[in-house]
Amino acid sequence: MRTSTRIASVLAGAALALGGTALTAPAAHADVTACIDQVEREIQGGEAPDPVRMACYVGLTGDHEQCVVGLTGNGVTNGTAVAACRVAPN
Repeated sequence: MRTSTRIASVLAGAALALGGTALTAPAAHADVTACIDQVEREIQGGEAPDPVRMACYVGLTGDHEQCVVGLTGNGVTNGTAVAACRVAPN
């Protein structure tokens, strides 16, 4: 399966898992953005790749541990991953 297809599938699954939560809580988008921004500060101006963005979406669901695993597995330092995942579900 191509990476772009896999990412689209994961994002669609995350949207289904979140259900109406994303629609009823627009502030949650800002929290995912805060997670992504935290990671982008570490990579100093670079744009976070799709797997990092997906890990932040996982953090939005409240799965802090999986968010950290996803970020550190994509080259983010543990300290930054923990801090970024902490702000995702707020």
